[in-house]
Amino acid sequence: MDQSSRITIAYHSRHGHTDVIAHAVKAGAEVEGAQVTMVVVEGMNDEKWEALDTADAIVFGSPTHMGSASGAFHMFAESTNKRWGARVWKDKIGAGFTHAACKAGDKHHTLAYFATFAAQHQMHWINLGLHPGWHLSTESENDLNRLGYFNGAAAATSGDLSVDAIHKADIATAEHLGSRVAQQTAIFLAGRAALGIQ
Repeated sequence: MDQSSRITIAYHSRHGHTDVIAHAVKAGAEVEGAQVTMVVVEGMNDEKWEALDTADAIVFGSPTHMGSASGAFHMFAESTNKRWGARVWKDKIGAGFTHAACKAGDKHHTLAYFATFAAQHQMHWINLGLHPGWHLSTESENDLNRLGYFNGAAAATSGDLSVDAIHKADIATAEHLGSRVAQQTAIFLAGRAALGIQ
């Protein structure tokens, strides 16, 4: 795998659960040889913006709260409008992940929001690339993609439980997303190089 591919994970975590998922995405990408930078989207500074602007891929993450990404993530997204105008993130790879207390919990809406946000920046969205797990009687909650999402990785932990209770299958699903993003980014970069596209 191309060691030079750079992935930045831009995320917000309210109680630490989404942070655990973010680090699982990081672990999956690093297995594929990608260089991964973590950016917490609160308190943006020049160093954080540089990590995003120079990345080959950006993976967005947030808890799902009141039917969408958190307020802190929305504030970050709104602050990217100058980059939108200058097309700074055009043709980067994009992907996303979320966490909520409910098994469904409107997580699809958050993932769809991330995909639309990436499309507004003219990025290329990478889906989870997995069939749903735990949807047949012969399957179990320990399957990858046990919650059956497609636009990205989704995790659920009861609202009164700590980060230690995050389901191992959800962590493994996030690792799969990180690996897939790294693989697809490497393929994309290799294709651009082969065609002589800067």
